[in-house]
Parts: sequence; C-alpha cells; structure tokens
Amino acid sequence: MARGLVLGVVVALAGVGACAQEARPDVADRLLAFIQSAAELIGEGLVRLINLILPEGRGISSDLVQPLGYLGLITLLLLLFGLIAAARKVIWIIVVVGWVLLLVRIVLDVLRIS
Repeated sequence: MARGLVLGVVVALAGVGACAQEARPDVADRLLAFIQSAAELIGEGLVRLINLILPEGRGISSDLVQPLGYLGLITLLLLLFGLIAAARKVIWIIVVVGWVLLLVRIVLDVLRIS
C-alpha cells in the first residue's frame, strides 16, 4: 500500500514536472526576447546620441548597437540596484527615528509630561 502511494506521488510529480518543463521554454523565450529588444532599443538610442556628439561623417557604425545596448542595460540595472540600496538606508533611518520618537512619546505619556 505504501509503495503504491509513493509510486502515485512520484508519477504525479513527474507529470507536473513535465508540464512545467513544457511551459518554461515559452516563458524563458519571452523573457530573453524582451531583454534582446530592450538591449537593441537602448543600443540604438546610445548610437544616435553618440552620433549627435561626433562631427559629421565620423559617426559610429550600427554594428555597435547590441554591445552598447547590453552594456547600457546592465548599467541601468546597476543604477537601479544602487538606488534601491540607498533607499533601504534612508528607510532604515526613518524607521529608527520613528521608533525613537515613539519611545520618547511613551516615556512622556508615562511621566504625564505634556
């Protein structure tokens, strides 16, 4: 009986795993396609910006769109994570100040000082 139950659970989990493996490539393909299109968009923007700065006839080629795009995308992610880390520090400062002020209020309330 226990073997049958274990075998049933294994077969059920294998079926769920197979279904999940069929769904994963679709999600992974979509995610990779999104990253690719975002990198191309950023790369095209950077190439245009660089070509605006450079003198006439000295622009960079469109071969650098993808490398610039991926580098720009990674840079944006680093900036985003940097901002999140800075925001976490500010939030911690606000929380600590809030607790200190709340404790002062509790002490003043206990001592009946208004």
